[in-house]
Amino acid sequence: MRDGVRLAADIYLPKAAGPHPVVLVRTPYLRTTAELAKSGAFWAESGYAMVAVDVRGRGDSEGVFQPYRTEGEDGYDTIEWCAAQPFSNGRVGTLGASYSGKIQWQAALCQPPHLTAMISVVPPSDAHVESPTGAPSPMGLCWVHLVSGRLTQNLELVDWEKVYQHLPLVSMDQELGSVNQRWQASCAPGAPGPSASDYQRRIGELDLPVLHVSGWYDDEQIGTPLNYRLMRERAASERARASQRLLMGPWGHRVNQRQLGERDFGADAVIDLDGTMRAFFDHHLKGAATDGWQEPVRIFVIGQGWRQLSDWPPTGCESRPLYLTSLAGAASRFGDGRLSADLPAKPGLDRYISDPLDPVPFLTEPLSHQIGGADDYADVERRRDLLVYTTAPLTAPLELIGPVQAVVYVETAAKDLDVMAKLLDVFPDGRAERVVDGMVRCRFRAGMGRPLPVPAGEAMELTIDLWNVGRSFAAGHAIRLEIASSAFPKYPRNLQSGGDLCREEAKDAAAAEVRLHHGPAHPSRLVLPVASGRL
Repeated sequence: MRDGVRLAADIYLPKAAGPHPVVLVRTPYLRTTAELAKSGAFWAESGYAMVAVDVRGRGDSEGVFQPYRTEGEDGYDTIEWCAAQPFSNGRVGTLGASYSGKIQWQAALCQPPHLTAMISVVPPSDAHVESPTGAPSPMGLCWVHLVSGRLTQNLELVDWEKVYQHLPLVSMDQELGSVNQRWQASCAPGAPGPSASDYQRRIGELDLPVLHVSGWYDDEQIGTPLNYRLMRERAASERARASQRLLMGPWGHRVNQRQLGERDFGADAVIDLDGTMRAFFDHHLKGAATDGWQEPVRIFVIGQGWRQLSDWPPTGCESRPLYLTSLAGAASRFGDGRLSADLPAKPGLDRYISDPLDPVPFLTEPLSHQIGGADDYADVERRRDLLVYTTAPLTAPLELIGPVQAVVYVETAAKDLDVMAKLLDVFPDGRAERVVDGMVRCRFRAGMGRPLPVPAGEAMELTIDLWNVGRSFAAGHAIRLEIASSAFPKYPRNLQSGGDLCREEAKDAAAAEVRLHHGPAHPSRLVLPVASGRL
C-alpha cells in the first residue's frame, strides 16, 4: 500500500498463458476459506486471474483493521497493483459481498484507472440508511466482535441474547469481557451525521458498469435497489447508466439459497449465479458481445417465480393506499383493526402502551449473519402493545413489486418514540409471515441532521420506508400491517426519555401511551406498489 503496509494475497491463475483480466476480492473474513478457494478455481477455469486479499489488519495482512477507514485508498492501490502484474492484461473487475460489497464502492470513488467493472453483492448503505436510529444496533456488536482480532472470533461462545439486554448501549461490549474500541467509537456522543465511509451520496461520480445482487430478505436489502437506481440516474456517462444490472432473489444476506429458516422458496430460487457473474465480466472485461441480459432487471416474485423488468422501480406499477381503521380497537391480532381501500368516513383512534423495558420482539437468530427472515409473527401479535390491521381475504392474487411505505399519525407524551411498521402475508391457517418492515425514530423524523422535539398532545405525520417487495399474495391470503414502538434486538430500544441514546440506562426508561389517529383528518395508510390484481 502507499504507506508501506503489505497485504497478503492468494493468486489463482488459468493454465493457459496470460495475460488475463483480473477478478479482485478483498475480504475481512480471511482469504484462505474453502469458499474463496472454490471461487478462485472457478474464475481461473473461466480464463481469469483471481486475486483474493486479506484487508488491512485481518488474516495475514499487516496494519490495523479499522473498518472502512482506509478501504478506498487500499482498494485503489490493490487494483492498480493487480493491473501492473505480468499475469494481468490491465482490466480489473471487483467482486464481493457484504463488507466486501461496500468497499468496492469506496475504492471506485478513488477513481483507479484500471477498474473496469464491479459486482456488488448485499452491500451495506451509508450511515443511518438501514438503521435510522442515531445509535448502533445491539446486533452490530456481534459483527464488531467477529472481526475484533486478526482471526475470526468464535461467536458461538457468547450468550448473545443476554448481551443484547445490557443497558446502556455504550457499555454493552463489557458483557464480552473487555472494552471494544470500535464499539465505543460507534457510540461516540454527538449528533449523528454522514460518515467518512459513505458512498451513495457521491455515486454520480462513477462511470462503471455494475451488477447489483441482493435478496428480499437481505437485512441490508435497501442499499442494492437504491444503488442500482442512483447509478441509472446519476452515473457519469450514458454507457455506465445503460450498463447497470439488478438481480433480486428470494434470498437473505447469503444469496442463492432456496431456504431461509423454515421457509422453502423452491428449486427455482437457486440459479446459476456464477454463470451470471461470469457472463457480466466476460462482456465488460473480455469484450464478449453480450452480458446475457435481455432486460436490466431480474427479480424473483415470491409466489410466482423469476421476472424480467425494464427498470427499478418498475414502470406500470400503481401506488395504492390501504387505510387504517378500527371500531373497538386494533391492539393485538384479536382486535378489529382493518385495512380498507376506502378512506374511513369517521375519525378513529387506537392506543397502546410502549414500555422500553418490555420491547416487542423482532424474530431472529441471535447472530448477525442474518437478521430476521420469513418468520411467523402470529404469536407475537398476541401482545397488546402493537396494533394490527388486516384486509379481508383476497378473492384473487395480488402482485406487489416495488417500494412500500406507511404514513401514520401518532401522538404521545413521551419525549422520544420509535414507530415500527411491518407488512405481513397472512395465510389461511393464520400464519402471519413477515414480508418487509421499517421504522422512524421521532426525534429524527425530519432527517438525521435535524433532531426535533416530540410535540406533546399533537399528532405527528410520520412516513416510514418499508424498503422493497416482490411478492404475489395468493387468493385466500390477507395483507396485514403491524404498528409498534420497538423491534428488539434488530433496533436498539428507545428509552423514550429524550436523552443520549447510547448512554441512557434502565432507570431512565419511561413507558408511555401511544395514540394512532386514523380517519378523514388523519389518513393513516399503507401504500403498496400494485403490479396486478385488485385491492
